[in-house]
Parts: sequence; C-alpha cells; structure tokens
Amino acid sequence: MLDFISKTWVLIALFVAIMVINVSFALGLEAAGGAVLDFRMNGSDAFALLNAMTPEQKNAHFWMTVVNDTAYPIAYVGLLAGIVWRFAGGLRSVLVWPAFGAGVFDLMENTTQALALKGYESLLQFKDVLTPVKFGLAGVAVVLALLFLGVGAIRAVRS
Repeated sequence: MLDFISKTWVLIALFVAIMVINVSFALGLEAAGGAVLDFRMNGSDAFALLNAMTPEQKNAHFWMTVVNDTAYPIAYVGLLAGIVWRFAGGLRSVLVWPAFGAGVFDLMENTTQALALKGYESLLQFKDVLTPVKFGLAGVAVVLALLFLGVGAIRAVRS
C-alpha cells in the first residue's frame, strides 16, 4: 500500500483532496458558528465552546466532523506518509509512523467530538491528551515530509 501512495499521481491527488476538503471546511465553519472544537487544545476550552453553540451549530459541526474531518486525516496521512515513503530510503519504515500516529489520534479526537456534539460532553476531557498528541505528531510528520521532499528535489536536480 505504501508503494502505491508514494506514486506521483497519488500524491498529487491527495494534495488536491486536502485543498478541496479545506474549502469545504471553510464553508462548514460558518454554519458551525465560526469556531470548531478541533482547535481547542483541552477539554475545558472545548466544553466552553460547545456550551456556547446553538443546536443548529452543533448539528452543522457534527456533520462537518463526521464527513470532512474524517476525510481530512486520511488525505493528510496519505500525503505525508507517501512523501516520506518515497524519499526517505532505508529509514522510511520508521519515519512514516508519526503521520500514521497523527491520523489515529485525529480520528479518535473526531470521534470524541462527534459524540460530545450529540450529548456526551464529558468525553471532551480526552482532548487534554488527544489534541496535543495529534498536533505534535502531525508537526513531526510535516517536518519529515518537507525534509524528504527537499531531499527528493535535490536528487532530481542532480540527475
């Protein structure tokens, strides 16, 4: 599978998918009240935002989480892991793990938030761990992907 996602056309398709999902997030953001739970770094901040939302905003946020924010980690994990897999050489089997870890934590966070939006607010306490770990692993994955994309560009220029 990793050989497949590291193909040029797949990487381009994943990048385009990320851009399309970003646009759909922007459209859904207004319906959700302009702020989303994803960027609240802990449960208490997320709980405060949730309590300030109308039922319509909660419903819009729920669907944005279930649809857009499920597709998003799949796309960014594929892109970041595909780049690292393609250009990292012998260490690639280890260096793809931050991307996959970020995706797993992102999907766990999304599940927690979707359930909270449907009445299980106490689950937001898990954001204290899920959100910082998600962003930390995603940051490492982005740095690795950019590093190895640069390595790939240097190799292409040299040959």
